Amino acid sequence: MSSAFSLGIDFGTTNTVVALAGPDGPAHLARFPAPEGELFAFRSCLSFNAPPERPSDRQVAAGPWAIEAYVEDPVETRFIQSFKSFAAAESFTETQVLGRRYRFEDLLSAFLLKMREYAGPDMAELPGRVIVGRPVTFAGAAPSEPLALSRYDTAFGRMGFTEVLYAYEPVGAAFFFARTLDRDATVLVGDFGGGTSDFSIIRFERPKTGEGAGEIRSTPLGRAGVGVAGDAFDYRILDRLVSPAMGKGSSYTSYGKVLPVPNRYYSAFARWDQLALMRASRDMREIRGLLRAAVEPEKIARLIETLDENYGYQLYRAVSRLKETLSVREHADFRFEAGSIHIAAAVTRAEFEGWIAPELAQIEAAVDRALADATLPPSGIDRVFLTGGSSLVPAVRAIFHRRFAPERIETGAELESIASGLALIGRERDLSRWTSSSKPSGASGFPGRADPPG
Repeated sequence: MSSAFSLGIDFGTTNTVVALAGPDGPAHLARFPAPEGELFAFRSCLSFNAPPERPSDRQVAAGPWAIEAYVEDPVETRFIQSFKSFAAAESFTETQVLGRRYRFEDLLSAFLLKMREYAGPDMAELPGRVIVGRPVTFAGAAPSEPLALSRYDTAFGRMGFTEVLYAYEPVGAAFFFARTLDRDATVLVGDFGGGTSDFSIIRFERPKTGEGAGEIRSTPLGRAGVGVAGDAFDYRILDRLVSPAMGKGSSYTSYGKVLPVPNRYYSAFARWDQLALMRASRDMREIRGLLRAAVEPEKIARLIETLDENYGYQLYRAVSRLKETLSVREHADFRFEAGSIHIAAAVTRAEFEGWIAPELAQIEAAVDRALADATLPPSGIDRVFLTGGSSLVPAVRAIFHRRFAPERIETGAELESIASGLALIGRERDLSRWTSSSKPSGASGFPGRADPPG
């Protein structure tokens, strides 16, 4: 790829998308000739596999190839998804995979290098600079932004980039959306990923006279974010429908006393990033020890089978199908079947919305913070652009319909908007207005203002 091109990478919790932009015109997406057909949304997952007789012969795969390797040999394959959730976590130092230690930056660089390999000609030659998307607020209880960005620097540096610049993910989506504007407008962009929900407010104008007449000029006005999104919705589904069938809320006996099974097992079990690590954890040894003492051993046996047989991906598919159906229908059937495990339940949209009410409240508060940061009332917003998978959840859309007229709200390009916008930012004359490196302590994309902690 020529240096005349700019490159944008949207590394997401669920999917990663790469876009390339020339000196003019729209950006185009890197394509991957995956086993099930060509695609541009590359699943953010890894698999590690090694024959028992040759443990040093480790095979690493990413994206759909990782899923394919897992489906072919789920027991012997270590499958990791949603690992972006660890980026800003100081508590995550490393994990053991087939006898080798992996830090977050090791996982990310392994993923990026495999993704580049699968992309073929689209990523055969890379420019020195890349524009990488970053959330307004990283996921986690006490996220460390400097730690996350330093880990990103290491991983993208191993990919071959000499300059790594960061732009807020909703700002990337805003640049993508700006192509559709036929008049000056103040735009609120909501980006709903797997781990974070992020909002930016930007003013787009086309001067009619003078230098740059007709070009889109943009001014950042406000932003906010919260570390909850689609994966948090999944957590609620697992916590309500699956964890009770696997022992949550049950008891075990010890020295004549009846004690509750620790809830921490299920807190980890219901999170995709934690589920991938449980089989090799100390908790797993404790869970095995509970089987003989459990009051309802059949439930603990289901949990052990799910972890031992690596059913995490089948579970993810079952939860995703339920969310997708409830986005278009008022009721749906949840069904998880793997090995000897069969869990089924009827769920209404109203029930699901009740489960995710705490997350909806946090998202709603973040929207209001973005408006306050821009010192604008809802009436000051001309257009609203919602992107990302969870923007399709009716209860999420309702947050915006309560504030803005329906004709102002648009959705679309759920997977491509951020990466395409990042590539378009890469050809801006003044990159400092929209990007930063990990080194400065100032703003990223909002010049002259300091980022809030965490």
